[in-house]
Amino acid sequence: MTGSEQLLAPPVVSGAATAPAVTQTGAQLMAAFPARGVDPSWPSTCDDRSAVLARVLAAPFSLENPNSQRIRRTGVLAVLGWLADFPGGNWQQRWQASGAEAARDWRDLFIGEAAGRGRNAPGEPAPHLSIGLMVLICADVIRPGLDWLLRFAPARRSLTTEMARTRDSKAFADLNQACTEAHVELQTSQQALTRIAVIMAAKGGPVAAVRVGDCVELLATVTGIGTSTRLQTNARSPLFYQLLRHHVWGEDAPAAIEMFSGNGQPTCEQLIDRYNIKCRPVRDVLVDYLRERQMAMDFSSLQRTAYLLGKLFWADLEAHQPGIDSLKFSSEVAASWKKRVMTRARTSTSASGEQIQRTSARLDGRSVFSAVRAFYLDLAEWADDDPARWGPWAVRCPVSATDVSHKKERLARKSRTDQRTRERLPVLPALVSWVQAERARTSDLLAAGERTTAGELFTAAGQTLRRTAMKTEATCRVWAEDPEGGPRRDLTFGEHRGFWTWAMVEVLRHTGIRIEELGELSHHSLIQYRLPDTGELVPLLQIAPSKTDAERILVISPELADVLSQIVSRIRAGQPHVSPVVSYDKNERVYNQPLPLLFQWRRRLDNRAVSETALRTYLDHALEELGIKDGAGSPMRYTFHDFRRIFITDAIMHGMPPHIAQLVAGHRDINTTMGYKAVYPEEVINGHREFIARRRALRPSQEYRTPTDEEWAEFIGHFEHRKVSIGDCGRSYDTPCIHEHSCLRCPLLRPDPTARTRLAQIRDNLIERIAEAESHRWLGEAEGLKVSLAGAQAKLAEMDQITERRNTTQLGMPTFTQAAGRTNISPPGPRNGQ
Repeated sequence: MTGSEQLLAPPVVSGAATAPAVTQTGAQLMAAFPARGVDPSWPSTCDDRSAVLARVLAAPFSLENPNSQRIRRTGVLAVLGWLADFPGGNWQQRWQASGAEAARDWRDLFIGEAAGRGRNAPGEPAPHLSIGLMVLICADVIRPGLDWLLRFAPARRSLTTEMARTRDSKAFADLNQACTEAHVELQTSQQALTRIAVIMAAKGGPVAAVRVGDCVELLATVTGIGTSTRLQTNARSPLFYQLLRHHVWGEDAPAAIEMFSGNGQPTCEQLIDRYNIKCRPVRDVLVDYLRERQMAMDFSSLQRTAYLLGKLFWADLEAHQPGIDSLKFSSEVAASWKKRVMTRARTSTSASGEQIQRTSARLDGRSVFSAVRAFYLDLAEWADDDPARWGPWAVRCPVSATDVSHKKERLARKSRTDQRTRERLPVLPALVSWVQAERARTSDLLAAGERTTAGELFTAAGQTLRRTAMKTEATCRVWAEDPEGGPRRDLTFGEHRGFWTWAMVEVLRHTGIRIEELGELSHHSLIQYRLPDTGELVPLLQIAPSKTDAERILVISPELADVLSQIVSRIRAGQPHVSPVVSYDKNERVYNQPLPLLFQWRRRLDNRAVSETALRTYLDHALEELGIKDGAGSPMRYTFHDFRRIFITDAIMHGMPPHIAQLVAGHRDINTTMGYKAVYPEEVINGHREFIARRRALRPSQEYRTPTDEEWAEFIGHFEHRKVSIGDCGRSYDTPCIHEHSCLRCPLLRPDPTARTRLAQIRDNLIERIAEAESHRWLGEAEGLKVSLAGAQAKLAEMDQITERRNTTQLGMPTFTQAAGRTNISPPGPRNGQ
């Protein structure tokens, strides 16, 4: 089965991904999942001293070791005796009245209180005090605040162990087992369990009582403590939330805790206020203007307009014209502002640490003029409809129609982009070849490393490495090091980066889609179409609406089908469905609902979307390793949009009609499509008509008649002479061979992989003939044979690449079923060999 046939079946996704959902902001999610409050009183904290002692000194709080139990009893008595001196109706109120949570170290208060009363107290805090307090916390006699539990390390050191032993042993055992099965590092799993124990200590109850809002409140508390706290980085890990969602809350909880940080799109007031405009009336009119335009543009365009008007226009005027308070100003002020807008200053740091400021031309300076002119003209137009509101601001526009003429800048931009395309188009085959080889190399290294025992040597991809013996056994990564020395290598990450770099380059170069569209590709994007005349199924790729708010359909080529099938096989990882994951839309500033995205990877317990930042890093790494320089001698750097320009340029150069290229690219205007190629519609039309006229004028009319049977037989016979022993000749029709039938050296030879055995024999024969020629000192003969040998080896490599591209991944054929009012898809059978 080919890759195209594998993708004809509808996608297999989990039920959670098929349910319709509305994207919610972080504030809306917080309202739906509030944190628990701290009750002022509960039964355990209202017990008297004797009842508390009887409970905390008995099982499950007691210890078998008599000495340890004695220290524990001493600590509990000391803490209870100290708290008994403070006012309050229960132990929690006495704890709050003591001021311990506000102190740098609560044990200092205990020592000072003991010294003031003439008691014998040690000069340093005794360890039994922390032990006694920990026992009271685990027994739910005292519930300290989250901030205190996060700041006071002695209260956390044994908290998880004690909570697991005394309050909810089964739940902690299940969570610990989940971490072990997911190959989570020991330190990371301990940190996650500690976070859960801290919530239990502050809110009370077992693990099942922890709520979604409690976890969000914990992260908010960590952020409020300050960035200097080393705990902050550990506590912000989402692993503790993933554990609770998988084993306590289920699918009802949000798929990722990051969704609570998505506070939605900033308001028009917030977009303008970030630039600290001093003149309140102008600030208000800018806000009102954005609010009027908000419904007619997407958020990224609205944010761009706020930047152009708020920062580059009015904030710049206030910085250079203090006290300005009117949209009407002199021509001298306008001219000065226009000059500043057309340049931009950037500050960089030299190797010596010196701050260097450089001024360069602003490439999009005319866009600022266009935004300001539209602002003034809109105010003048609105003033006719609502003179009371907009009339005072309808003044002469400081930007003329000539200022917003983009013709010169458009031509300059076209020249720059064409030069980028001309530089990068020849490099693409080398980049494709490198990412394919890197993917195979890293995959072989990881597979060999996984089969090797820690500390042993292994050889793969032409390298000999030693698998590193890690101190932590529960790890999902494979590390290796060079026996000769050098830094150790993360083979797991290397294989991950190699695969997704290859997948990104292949998808971008075969489709020409935008990077945001690549990140939104999901299993739902793979659809099918049945031809009405033949009934053949055609695999299609549905591109979700992005920049132009219009979806489009692309035909999946066999090469792209192979790539997509391998991506689907990888992300499924033997599971019957593609896991839905949460992604962040940076343009709309919201977290999307879980979708079965194609670009996702496994991270501990959950799958995560491969971020655009990570893909950018992977692409830069590939180009750096490739070592290609641009025209200026600097390392060549691709942008994601360069693949789009190359795709359209290559398509038009190879005969795709421009209007079809426009539909494939998703452009509204064909001139935008032609901007990717140095051909304009008028030139295409006029050039084509002139070509037809010249051809008909120069050639006799007999060439346009119906060919005879003899002529047709001669035409067909030409192609029979194309076949050679190792492939087919690709020379033009009715043209002689200009390479004297030296097929091994000819670039027009299309090698046939089925003739690889014969070509290998020819290569071996050439090697023997070269050795014979060199032994007889026939150096001229040897030189010619070496050229043929190089051609044979190149053809063999080309055959191998064709064979590798034709290899496919079997995904099975899912089928539709109807259940519970929605369409589910039953999983396919297992792949061959898996």
